[in-house]
Amino acid sequence: MSLHSKRSRLALAVGALSAAAIVLAGCATSSTGGGESTGGTGGAAKGGDVVVGTTDKITKLDPAGSYDNGSFAVMNQIYPFLMNSKYGTAEVTPDIAESAKFTSPTEYTVKLKSGLTFANGHKLTSSDVKFSFDRQIKINDANGPASLLSNLDSVETPDDTTVVFKLKTANDQIWPQILSSPAGPIVDEEVFSADAVTSDDDIVKGKAFAGQYEISSYKFNELINYVPFADYKGELGAAENDSVTVKYYADASNLKLAIGNGDIDVAFRSLSATDVEDLSKNDKVKVVDGPGGEIRYIVFNFDTMPFGAKAADADPAKALAVRQAMASLIDRAAVAKDVYKDTYSPLYSFVAEGMTGANEALKGLYGDGNGGPSVDKAKEILTKAGVTTPVTLNLQYNGDHYGPSSGDEYAAYKSQLEEGGLFTVNLQQTEWVQYSKDRTADVYPMYQLGWFPDYSDADNYLTPFFTANSFLKNHYSNAEVEKLIGQEATETDAAKRTEEIGKIQDLVAADLSTIPLLQGKQVAIVGKDVKGATLDASFKFRYAPLTK
Repeated sequence: MSLHSKRSRLALAVGALSAAAIVLAGCATSSTGGGESTGGTGGAAKGGDVVVGTTDKITKLDPAGSYDNGSFAVMNQIYPFLMNSKYGTAEVTPDIAESAKFTSPTEYTVKLKSGLTFANGHKLTSSDVKFSFDRQIKINDANGPASLLSNLDSVETPDDTTVVFKLKTANDQIWPQILSSPAGPIVDEEVFSADAVTSDDDIVKGKAFAGQYEISSYKFNELINYVPFADYKGELGAAENDSVTVKYYADASNLKLAIGNGDIDVAFRSLSATDVEDLSKNDKVKVVDGPGGEIRYIVFNFDTMPFGAKAADADPAKALAVRQAMASLIDRAAVAKDVYKDTYSPLYSFVAEGMTGANEALKGLYGDGNGGPSVDKAKEILTKAGVTTPVTLNLQYNGDHYGPSSGDEYAAYKSQLEEGGLFTVNLQQTEWVQYSKDRTADVYPMYQLGWFPDYSDADNYLTPFFTANSFLKNHYSNAEVEKLIGQEATETDAAKRTEEIGKIQDLVAADLSTIPLLQGKQVAIVGKDVKGATLDASFKFRYAPLTK
């Protein structure tokens, strides 16, 4: 969910919705269930056949054509990465690479391990690496992660195992992380198209896999069977189970029943807070939670929102007043407590709490000045701007991707925004696959999104959102913000970089391109016989360490 520009990533958007991290590590005795095997693949019998359930949806298996949590959860299993995070850490280190380092301020050189292959027998060489990054930029899909690569000038391949990334801007502090991000999967140039998104069927039939797993059978958003890829040579190591089957559920209530009854071994994304609370009392399962970088927020389309640039009554001052008045009416704490049972916390920052540089710029600017709502403040803002009330707000949200509690969450926002008669709110819901298309096509004046960071750095909450060609495609632009983003992304002085990150948040808090709402934990439900389940800050959902 982003847009690429051939200008520098350090002054433009990076990328979007990325993936939550859950690493389920450990080993145990074998069990029955799971997927089917294919000839010549699969590791030694160690950890049984594991069944995972989710309500998340896949949009595309092609890394160039999707940038969402559901798709990236699959990509993490089947594609190799040059850089990756070992279990239990967010630090990126070489994966299928033997080494990776800056050989000049604008050159990042990677040496591949020798003898790498794809599951179809094709050799994996520097040519495939160059192909993978070149096609991302060329295809530049509106819902893909190409904008993560906008600091990439060119890729050179002196030999079969050497890749030199030439960067436009020197001292890019984020580049090693980018290679582990949704823009980083390495694909087979003999299977994938160089200039168009390749279909899921062609990818599966072509056995274009070189990660810890290959897919043995695939039914789109219904069922995926994975078996370990025996020739994976990355640093994450071989899968510790015999197979993994992922079942896709239409709604969270069925997912809850499945994990509660022992029909599946792991439930991850998206159970409601009430479901998690209920399951915590079930002695057949364990609740595993951990630090989460997930945030939830409302996006404003600066063209189509009330008084937006393309509205008949366009007026930027009135449009700003609408955004600021909305920010003054929302009661985050009430939603966190009443809807999410405190599995989410109020968020007054554009950068997730706990990240270096995060501040609470929104808290003092709006509402009662201490994080609470204020009808009087909202009315004052609208009156000063000459806005006639009530203003009609068409607010879009999604329940299948962001969980069943989204309906209750947005019903609460509707009630809060209509306090004092300043706004009339029309709520609408669309299923995720259509939603992800519509939101980038100016269909929604304001809409719900959630964010799982691509990497553990404050930049990943700024660059993707607040540059002219951001993945939000919401027509927001602020030259000073873009300049500061360029500076923080290359700043080697830690204290100065933290200061710059704070300034960016202060500026955007005044503009309100988005309204941050909540920050959540990572939560998984696992069967009692699933061993060593842990959550970490790598922001990748991996199946290989999962055993039972």
